Amino acid sequence: MTSKKFPALVALAVALLLALALALPAFNSSYAQGQAAPAGNAASAPAPAAGAPAAAAPAAVPQACDGVKVTENCTPNSGDTAWMLTSMAIVLMMTIPGLALFYGGMVRKKNVGDTVMTSFAITCLVSILWFVFTYSIAFRGGTPFIGGFDRAFLQNIVSNTFKAGVAQNIGTPNPLAPTIPETVYSMFQLTFAIITAALIAGSIAERMKFSAMLWFIGLWTIFVYSPVAHWVWGPDGFFNSANPDAKFHVLDFAGGTVVHVNSGTAGLMAALMLGKRKDIGPPHNMVLTLIGAALLWVGWFGFNAGSAVSAGMQAGMAMAVTHIATATAGFTWMLVEWLLRGKPTVIGICSGAVAGLVAITPASGFVGPVGAFCIGIAAGIICYWGCTGLKRYFGYDDALDTFGVHALGGAAGAILTGVFAVAAYGGTAGAIEGNVGQILNQCIGVVTVFVYDVVVTLIILKIVDLTIGLRASEDVERGGLDLALHGETVQ
Repeated sequence: MTSKKFPALVALAVALLLALALALPAFNSSYAQGQAAPAGNAASAPAPAAGAPAAAAPAAVPQACDGVKVTENCTPNSGDTAWMLTSMAIVLMMTIPGLALFYGGMVRKKNVGDTVMTSFAITCLVSILWFVFTYSIAFRGGTPFIGGFDRAFLQNIVSNTFKAGVAQNIGTPNPLAPTIPETVYSMFQLTFAIITAALIAGSIAERMKFSAMLWFIGLWTIFVYSPVAHWVWGPDGFFNSANPDAKFHVLDFAGGTVVHVNSGTAGLMAALMLGKRKDIGPPHNMVLTLIGAALLWVGWFGFNAGSAVSAGMQAGMAMAVTHIATATAGFTWMLVEWLLRGKPTVIGICSGAVAGLVAITPASGFVGPVGAFCIGIAAGIICYWGCTGLKRYFGYDDALDTFGVHALGGAAGAILTGVFAVAAYGGTAGAIEGNVGQILNQCIGVVTVFVYDVVVTLIILKIVDLTIGLRASEDVERGGLDLALHGETVQ
């Protein structure tokens, strides 16, 4: 299939979405009829006797929010909600403009437009898929492997939990975040899905067709990100440390495996499938990269501290350790580069800071300041080696080091979480406090995500390659993707 058929495929996809939207009212009706009132819900109370006067609206009584017992009528906490609204906004800022500028500054001038547009287009695409069904299969109950479709098209999701004057629970918070509206929780998690997919673009920069990128990212979000997110964070996921029935309790506070190992592995597979770039040049603008890295650093406080889904002690510690690890990793990378190459660079210290952000992500809700400091040192050294020695040894062209920073940094952080976790901070002890088995759980989580990602990502890439082709032509690549694929250039 040639790329000329791409518009027809888009039209078909849009038609299918419209058909699903038209069928949704019937689906909602049949779904609602099959639902019984939840236990303890005031709606299950017996009806008044015939002829009795109409009863006034019942007084507030304790309810069960989607299975999570609370002491109020499932009313969102205003402080938690305000913090999560803020977190959602600054995590979105991490992708647009943060990641777009970070990546845009590191490519050559002829490919800047394609690079920044990739981040923007992925934001749009993943948001649409999230609304249609990926939120539901990632974060709603279903099986230990994948969620259900009860929130497809975000049906039955409301910002308040009770209809005025009616004692019937019409929209409970997600059980993973019982003190905030589910709309807020869904949008917060959407920003994670967006940046995970956008990170992959660092490995495929300057040579992948824009149309192929869209198909690959869309399919990858459905078949890789959503299942992995459910395994680790879904209410019944088999890796979820908060799920008593989980096979392995993997600690991943904000995405070491779900976001970083996941995206870095997919990036490496895509880089291997595409092959090396025809020519490689110096970064276009290191100042853009520094601005992007700074936006990532600020936004990451929402990423990690926001993952507490409340404005409390755990969020505060997550914010503190995030900053400590980031500063330590950036400084460590700078020193290592200075020692080995003779000069510290702007790109280097920015990459080191991002490596620290990555490595502390899984640990941020479980470790203390000393653990964060050690993780920062490890991230600076390991990720520097991954972006230099490891890449040179195997000879793959991971253009902007998504694998070296995110997969290696995420894996290192996840495993070290099993070492430095403090029971007083996150409820689970690590090896230092005597729970050596937690390291094994962490390793199982990392390896499982890596293997699954390798297999499914390669299948998706092969399908896209056989249909519309993955790589831009040699002439397009040499002349730059901006003008050939988008009809515009950076001045």
